[in-house]
Amino acid sequence: MQERMQRFGSFLAAMVIPNLGAFLAWGLITALFIPVGWIPNENFAKLVGPMITYLLPILIGFAGGRMVYDTRGGVVGAAATMGAVVGADVPMFIGGMVMGPLGGFLIKKIDEMLEDKMPSGFEMLINIFSAGILATILTLLAQVIIGPVVQGITTAMGAGVQFLVDSRLLPIADLFIEPAKVLFLNNAINHGILGPLGVTEAKETGRSILFLLETNPGPGLGLLLAYWFAGKGMAKQTAPGAIIIHFFGGIHEIYFPFVLAHPIMIVALWAGGILADLWFVIMNAGLVATPAPGSIFAYLAVTPPGQHVAVLGGVLIAAVASFLTGSFILKLYPVKEFDSEEEASEWSGEAESIPSGGVATPAN
Repeated sequence: MQERMQRFGSFLAAMVIPNLGAFLAWGLITALFIPVGWIPNENFAKLVGPMITYLLPILIGFAGGRMVYDTRGGVVGAAATMGAVVGADVPMFIGGMVMGPLGGFLIKKIDEMLEDKMPSGFEMLINIFSAGILATILTLLAQVIIGPVVQGITTAMGAGVQFLVDSRLLPIADLFIEPAKVLFLNNAINHGILGPLGVTEAKETGRSILFLLETNPGPGLGLLLAYWFAGKGMAKQTAPGAIIIHFFGGIHEIYFPFVLAHPIMIVALWAGGILADLWFVIMNAGLVATPAPGSIFAYLAVTPPGQHVAVLGGVLIAAVASFLTGSFILKLYPVKEFDSEEEASEWSGEAESIPSGGVATPAN
């Protein structure tokens, strides 16, 4: 089981890590040019939505398909991912991770069946139409099935957070919040549930602890520090830049790919988030409004007088707990890492199949 988990982590890493450059580009554009960014620019800010909605999921879908069946599989996987993108209102990274390898796997099987049955001179025509027809079917199925499934997950996670907030079990709410964030549902949780409830509470008491739950930059900071000190390869090299974008720029999405590449690292986020939320409850901490974006500077701006120790203490506790837990996990369960994008692409291109266990097996 441990070997299967490690190989599955390697499979996910080979989809995500080669695209970290694109994620960093999106993070920089977001941190710089959104209305609350460092250099607000309305024209450049128009890039933020299309990049996270279309570009990044499709890149993951292409990488997943290419892992299974070279460029041909990547093209079908990318096209199939588009169906998932259109079928939901949230970024479809999970859709790319599902439809990309599935598209590559199916087109490979189709080519194997047709290999000895193509009339001479019609090979290119048959190859184009077989890929096009399969991509059409998968795209339609992804829009009808994958999109609604992820929307259902979003609704379920939101309902779980709502229940725990209503039940005064705030620290446990992190069990739902962190996985939702990693699936890029952070805005739905924050602005759809916690934000409105926090505004109501802040009107009565002058501050609300609900503004602290999803926006805390501490767990993500600790996670990235763990990759920096205990990781290796591209994840280690890109972690420092991601730390700046995340902690000072407030773009939490920049650390989500690091968890998608090694899902067990969600435990590190839980450790940091739950302990920080427990501290917030004990110290009766709160903010006067939602920090936007969730940077340390925005935190300081909406921290009421006399609350700095309570608020910053929670950020520190989260960072330390997430760092220690993440470092331990990376030492105990190291994920497959790559020293360069070329090495990751080479590994991806040599992955021949997805066996019944659900992991990719490299040719060598």
